[in-house]
Amino acid sequence: MIGAFNLTRLAAAEMSSLGPMERGERGVLINVSSINAFDGPVGTAAKAGVAGMTITIARDLAPRGIRACAIAPGSFETPMLMSAPQEFLDDLLTLIPFPNDRFGDPGDFASLALHICENPMLNGEVIRLDGAVRHSQHR
Repeated sequence: MIGAFNLTRLAAAEMSSLGPMERGERGVLINVSSINAFDGPVGTAAKAGVAGMTITIARDLAPRGIRACAIAPGSFETPMLMSAPQEFLDDLLTLIPFPNDRFGDPGDFASLALHICENPMLNGEVIRLDGAVRHSQHR
């Protein structure tokens, strides 16, 4: 959380010094949270903090022409996840309503990040990128 805040603070300071683009925009900040920010498992307070600060950062930086969003990914095909036992991976995949034939991949994440940059109305949002997973439905 401290790292995300400090990087946001430093990037916003640099963006503020730039000349405005069309419609006054000076940049877009995209932080990474997690779907765990919403379900509150133990050890995920930092992800919840990143999600929580997104709207405030967006409103605070709006007068400078800087937007802020966060992406909250679910299960993505990362080296850490893929090192888990196959049985765990198979069970985890069944929790994803659709598409449920694979985990997220870097292209999915990059596509959303690009869309955030291109769509000026996306500001202050934490966007879940998880195929509709909701852990509470399985408790």
